[in-house]
Amino acid sequence: MAAHSACDFGGGRAEKLALAKYRQVIWQGRVLNSQLSDEELRNTGRCPLTPEEIGLILVALGFDSTTRFYLASHKVYGGEARISSLRKLFPLMEDKRSLASADELANVEGKASVLAALDYHISMHSDVFISASPGNMHNALLAHRAYRNLKTIRPNMTLLGHIFVNKSMEWSEFQQAVQAGHKGRYGQIRLRKPKQSIYTYPAPDCMCQG
Repeated sequence: MAAHSACDFGGGRAEKLALAKYRQVIWQGRVLNSQLSDEELRNTGRCPLTPEEIGLILVALGFDSTTRFYLASHKVYGGEARISSLRKLFPLMEDKRSLASADELANVEGKASVLAALDYHISMHSDVFISASPGNMHNALLAHRAYRNLKTIRPNMTLLGHIFVNKSMEWSEFQQAVQAGHKGRYGQIRLRKPKQSIYTYPAPDCMCQG
């Protein structure tokens, strides 16, 4: 999702050049045409959350180092360098490669749809689900888990954008802001508004009529 936005992820000149090249090839420059600065994008909740940010959000919401954590992702931008801070917070973190055997991985190597289906299945059966950014899988899981009345944290992207831009915020203030900003954002049924996707907001269309 990093390349699908026009956001800066703190990797310096090398990162900017790599993302610009990818965005130019894949998106024919559409992403590059953004007239907003990185800070403006973040303040309006348009930047995907990084692994570090997801970790801080979860800790602020009360999850600790004993939490079993499954990372559902085909490829994390920045690789292990980005994941390491998340792993320090949640040492019991797993992914497809740590859970599956070498033979099982060999059978699905290069089969992106199968790997995505595995991530979806595990995410559907987790106690809690949180996504770093809106996308097709996020939208489907949000609706499916809401339909099944499962706890799903919907990050308040606009609030978080403001918080993470503020580099002088103390931990207690950060924790209080995150907790207050996510009340009522744990997968409760939300009625679909006009033009919203039925796959993301299945109610009231998919509810039984009494």
